[in-house]
Amino acid sequence: MFVIIGLVVVFGSILVGYMMHGGQIGVLIQINEFIILGGAGLGSMLVANPLPAVMKTVKAVIGLLKGNPYTKDKYMELLKMLYDLFLMARREGMVSLDQHVEHPHESKFFSQYPFFHAHHHATAFLADTMKVVVTGSVAPQDLESMMDSDLDVMKEEEEHPSHIMQTVGDAMPAFGIVAAVLGIVITMGKIGGDPKVIGHSVGAALVGTFLGILLAYGVFAPIATALGGAVRAQMQYMNCIKSALLSFSRGDAPMTCVEYARRNIEPDARPSFNDMETGCKNAQAKAA
Repeated sequence: MFVIIGLVVVFGSILVGYMMHGGQIGVLIQINEFIILGGAGLGSMLVANPLPAVMKTVKAVIGLLKGNPYTKDKYMELLKMLYDLFLMARREGMVSLDQHVEHPHESKFFSQYPFFHAHHHATAFLADTMKVVVTGSVAPQDLESMMDSDLDVMKEEEEHPSHIMQTVGDAMPAFGIVAAVLGIVITMGKIGGDPKVIGHSVGAALVGTFLGILLAYGVFAPIATALGGAVRAQMQYMNCIKSALLSFSRGDAPMTCVEYARRNIEPDARPSFNDMETGCKNAQAKAA
């Protein structure tokens, strides 16, 4: 939502200021400039990236409209799930986890936590790591290194849309210059004609430069930054799982494990210890 509001503010303030100077909106509507910039930007994106990466970028940009999904409620759900999972392992033994971690998307246990269950990366990360923990053949320090490697690969993949948008944004001013130069080339052929026609042609050429700079710093760069912020929020969610699993692998109590996870949450979205303790124990009481 704030992405739309921000873009409206950017374009609105520029257009209002332009009209206050006596400018006419119709002069800025140069379809040929839009075709040059849009086509060049899309083409460069397709040249540099495979189609799946481009489609993922489009989905990631659309996802920004939904806002940050990692709210305090979603973190509470995660903490409850981790607590219940570790409590199950302590009460029923590590073998009881096999049926859930082998096929996590079919697990009735994980389906009780809809946000986590729908999070492909989080579900796979937890399940794969718990399989290793259940075997008991990996020391905690080695397990941490293994999880870090997994998260690094995931982060690199998730940051790709941000890099794509930033790269296209960096190229927009140059594409704007290309559009302007083409306009000037056309204008040179009109030298000696009606001054009004020449002036209109020069103005249309300069619109290309204007649009290239505006799109670069008013659209693509902010969106790239927002995509990077979305990745950081996702990685924070994943690091909560990592901290809890690492604590569990050391033999800590379930409540201690989820406290390690809670400490990884940024203050604005972090549940208090009392809220976490009450939520976990209430969930435990209902299960019993």
